[in-house]
Amino acid sequence: MKIKIKAKEKDGIVKVKMLVKHPMENGRRKDAQGELIKVHHLTEVKAEHEGNVVFHGEFGMAVSKNPFMAFAFKGAKGDKLSVSSVDNQGLTGQADVIVK
Repeated sequence: MKIKIKAKEKDGIVKVKMLVKHPMENGRRKDAQGELIKVHHLTEVKAEHEGNVVFHGEFGMAVSKNPFMAFAFKGAKGDKLSVSSVDNQGLTGQADVIVK
């Protein structure tokens, strides 16, 4: 899965916006042949800044496709932010960004 991140600092506060490309299937929709689509959703998204967890979310199947998340924390320009995600099928995603 692909994770897009933007992190900008202003007055010591880093504002983060991220989009996780994921189908987020709840297991109730049907495909073109009328078969149920298998459950496939994010279970966890975590963001770390300088070794500290600054965002942690646990998700279920009630979240929409390609979820967008935003949060803020104390930080500085040039710091590294790492985001990782896991879904119910064991697939993972990871992305890093330098705070602007």
